[in-house]
Amino acid sequence: MPVLPGAEPYRHEGGEVGVLLCHGFTGSPQSLRPWAEYLAERGLTVSLPLLPGHGTRWEDMQLTGWQDWYAEVDRELRALRERCSRVFVCGLSMGGALALRLAAKHGDAVSGIVVVNPANKVHGLSAYALPLARHVVRTTKGIASDIAKEGGVEIGYDKVPLHAAHSLRNFFRLVDGELPQVTQPLLLLHSVQDHVVPPADSARVLSRVSSTDVQEIVLEQSYHVATLDHDADRIFEESFAFVERLAPEAGKQPDAVRMDQSGQAGQVGQQEGTATGG
Repeated sequence: MPVLPGAEPYRHEGGEVGVLLCHGFTGSPQSLRPWAEYLAERGLTVSLPLLPGHGTRWEDMQLTGWQDWYAEVDRELRALRERCSRVFVCGLSMGGALALRLAAKHGDAVSGIVVVNPANKVHGLSAYALPLARHVVRTTKGIASDIAKEGGVEIGYDKVPLHAAHSLRNFFRLVDGELPQVTQPLLLLHSVQDHVVPPADSARVLSRVSSTDVQEIVLEQSYHVATLDHDADRIFEESFAFVERLAPEAGKQPDAVRMDQSGQAGQVGQQEGTATGG
């Protein structure tokens, strides 16, 4: 199936510091594209893949599970490690859980983690009904576009495939058990009002990881998809500051794209990323 316009993966060849961004459940790279472009414009090598079953139609997602989604980001991380001296992993919602598992499994190969409204559990009675309900009902209502900003739209499915949701529930249980293996520096940003993932999930992550370098930032003006909401600029700025603190070389443009003082470097980088995005 063709990818929905705007939901294409994004890649940018920058310097020796790389960043992998992981989008959320039923969403697409579009929800993180402005974040990816912000980091690319500052000289970082950026990878924002499209997870299997996402960005096309919900029926395609019905045939996938957490193993497929994790395998995709695992491959991208390994590719970045071949290209970069340091790699950071970032994620929104389920993408936060993917990022945390990458950190738990890859150890020192991950230099730091940035998660926004990370999901840790499927809440409510629906979670207990999933094992049986998925064989009777194919979908439930979608969760996309929980955005406070007027006009904000997330490209995502208007239905949640229950087979995929059941797999997601199993994945969250797996990741929760692996959180003590996470030791890398962690920046966690979460919204006060979130209609998809409650603040309890962020609190759970903070209480379970073994990281000693931990920063928590509360987002006052955004809902779940904060990367497209009022606090987006703060997320971008804080995440780059986090990367630059841990990898001071992050802000240095590679010689191949270093331009004069006219500001053309950022434009060249953005064009390059767009050209390789599809």
